[in-house]
Amino acid sequence: MTVSTHPRRARTHVTGAASAAVRPVLESPRRRARVLAAFPAGIYLEVRTDLEPSVIAIITGEATRLPNSVLLAADLPHVTVGDDASVGEGTIELGRLSLRARRWWDPAPPLAPVDPVRLAVSLDPARPADPARPAPGLAGHQAIELLAESCARGWLLGVVTAAEQLMGLGPGLTPSGDDVLAGLLVTLRHLGRSAGVERAVRLADWLAATVTYDAGTRTTPLSATLLHCAARGESCPEVTGVLRALTGRGALEPAVSRLCRLGHTSGADLAQGVGIGLAAVRALAADPVPPALAGAR
Repeated sequence: MTVSTHPRRARTHVTGAASAAVRPVLESPRRRARVLAAFPAGIYLEVRTDLEPSVIAIITGEATRLPNSVLLAADLPHVTVGDDASVGEGTIELGRLSLRARRWWDPAPPLAPVDPVRLAVSLDPARPADPARPAPGLAGHQAIELLAESCARGWLLGVVTAAEQLMGLGPGLTPSGDDVLAGLLVTLRHLGRSAGVERAVRLADWLAATVTYDAGTRTTPLSATLLHCAARGESCPEVTGVLRALTGRGALEPAVSRLCRLGHTSGADLAQGVGIGLAAVRALAADPVPPALAGAR
């Protein structure tokens, strides 16, 4: 870390490790940004751009490593909501901080191939083995039940209908409905590819098109960005850890517990989406109906 000595423009220059998802925004022409939210372990910047992710998280090691984040090996600057910033040409300028990414990490690491019959039988965060673990925020909601049933049948109309009901449903920066959809998207895409279940991958494509079409007007800026990331299969390491465990490469219960500890119910909501995706991949792998007929069911 170096510090500029200019008397009027003192600026602290630091480096960080960034998600590859934010690379197009960081390396594009410089754009104005503003502080969307500020917490002790993270600052969310909303960038004036049509690219995604349009919200970038600058975090310390204590924060969840979201797929749109840049991990900073230094203290966060003191900022308030609404403060100006800029992003582009390889750097993030925020207050006196000038941040440049020197290392990149993959928010969508592929899973190893797996036989679908060897996938874990089920994952139901609504009935946790640990009673202290939070339950999903929308447990028992009719839209969740419609989503799960429709995904398992490969019924596109039901999936789209449920997704439209869930987008933006719930309080907070990432509403529960969005977190469920994000967990489902990532699971359908990665487990579907890993298990060779093309119907699950196609279902992820249709669902991704639905949730990204008007996410910017249906939910919060941060949640809309995370839905765009999930549509591409990008997620936090805690979700990836559960997916790896589902394929037999790790202990499942500790991985689910780590995921469910995220946020108030965000982790449990993500886990619920993962569970719906797992059940769908297993069901679609066993169903002989060809993809061309899935939309008519």
